[in-house]
Amino acid sequence: MLIIGSSNARVGIPLGMAILRRGGSALDAVEAAIRAVESNPDDHTVGLGGLPNVLGVVELDASIMNGATRAAGAVAGVRGIEHPISLARRVMQDLPHVLLVGEGAERFAEECGFEQTELLTPEARDIYLRGLRGEENTPYAGLAARAMVHRLAMQPERASGKDAGTVNVLALDQDGNICAGVSTSGFAWKYPGRVGDSAVIGAGNYCDGRYGAAACTGRGEMAIRGATARTIVLGLAQGLSPEEAGGRAMADLDLIPDNYFSTMNCVILAPDGRHAGFSTVENQIYVGMDEHSREVESWPRTYMPVSARGQ
Repeated sequence: MLIIGSSNARVGIPLGMAILRRGGSALDAVEAAIRAVESNPDDHTVGLGGLPNVLGVVELDASIMNGATRAAGAVAGVRGIEHPISLARRVMQDLPHVLLVGEGAERFAEECGFEQTELLTPEARDIYLRGLRGEENTPYAGLAARAMVHRLAMQPERASGKDAGTVNVLALDQDGNICAGVSTSGFAWKYPGRVGDSAVIGAGNYCDGRYGAAACTGRGEMAIRGATARTIVLGLAQGLSPEEAGGRAMADLDLIPDNYFSTMNCVILAPDGRHAGFSTVENQIYVGMDEHSREVESWPRTYMPVSARGQ
């Protein structure tokens, strides 16, 4: 049994491991861990307290994938739903679809009994307003106000000291089943309607119980264009170790020669419990627990810089 995730998953990892220790499923563990992060108002990259788009509206993306069946569910551009990961699971379980967006996803949430929640907290609103005034250290500082009436200019994301924009959780249960989940409020000050990799199966999330799982954080446009999560799992399917599969997928991002270049991170879990993490930023970690852990552990991500070709 094992559960790992991006560094901001720390608040939810113990809940997920408690489920695994009770004999629960990887699917339940991943959902519970991510729900804890979505409810954390101090995390401005996920759920409640997430930073909004350029118009001041919080739009959430999430996905979940069951490695035993490769069933998947995802939602994008969802407003007013604190737990998009749970809504993504309902899409997977209750509909013949994989991805619902915007008003359709919100209608489905209402049908499923999800309550509407005000996601923009006072602190997040203050950060948002400072960004509009160009006072916040953000890739969109100084551009945010113009983006309300003009196409938002894409700029390389500035490296931060933590995982950017997303929570990843991967779990392996006692029956050997693997699940992967992702949730995010997306790129702060983004253009309205922008969807990143978190809701795109194969880009920010992919899970195949035969080979393993991978999930990404960072600039979603990069992972979409590189199909990064699926690329990693294909590497595992070819017999590569998590370190080899992750390294190859990260190196592949060198082929993206324009302003989509930015921070990228990934976490990887194999069915035998081997795991790895990578980042284009130095000194990054990922976190997790196994059945013997007394507290959340952390491991260094392999630093793998991507060339800034084209900038």
